[in-house]
Amino acid sequence: MARRHTKKPAVEPFRTALTFDAEHPDRRSTPGVQERLLDILDRLDVKATFFIQGRWAEAYPDTAARIAKSGHLVGNHSHYHARMPHLSRDGLDFDIKTAEEAIIAATGVDPKPWFRNPFGAGSDSRRVLKALDRAGYVHVGWSVEAWDWEPDRPLAELVDTIVDGLVTARDESVALLHTWPKRTEKALPWIIDRLRDAGAQLVRVDQLDNIIALPSGPSS
Repeated sequence: MARRHTKKPAVEPFRTALTFDAEHPDRRSTPGVQERLLDILDRLDVKATFFIQGRWAEAYPDTAARIAKSGHLVGNHSHYHARMPHLSRDGLDFDIKTAEEAIIAATGVDPKPWFRNPFGAGSDSRRVLKALDRAGYVHVGWSVEAWDWEPDRPLAELVDTIVDGLVTARDESVALLHTWPKRTEKALPWIIDRLRDAGAQLVRVDQLDNIIALPSGPSS
């Protein structure tokens, strides 16, 4: 009796963006993770988006430059990684501009108009959003995060949270990850493979249409 071959149902493609907040590593982090993340993205031919802290760009100018040269989108993640609502008007303007200058010096790329508030704080503050607008930016939120910076986060849980969240959100979805956790490095190939199997087209946030409408929850 001939074996019947069942054809797998076609998956409906959707656009999703992997984003990484590039900020000063946690004291428990493993050196070299941020460079190896870039190796993985290069090897798997994925273009991502990196929100770069100004002080991080000053500390890791070669890595920052590599992000831009590899074709990833560069955004601004503030200079001091302070909670934006805690800053005065002058403090907001100074922090945003100082980060921008440091990012341009390291990468050669202007991060405008893409900005991510540290911790997502101030994404619903008219005062903070006005400061971003004055400087030529919009805040970029996210659809799903897995708290990859938590030291006891199981690897499988990290992968499942990101993949399941993006697949559920479907088109125009954005994942929030960070550049320094070792578990993020380990999880990234699994995340990419599973998303592609689910029909995801991995894009930069400037290839999405409704990026400003994304929510922002508390994060690191």
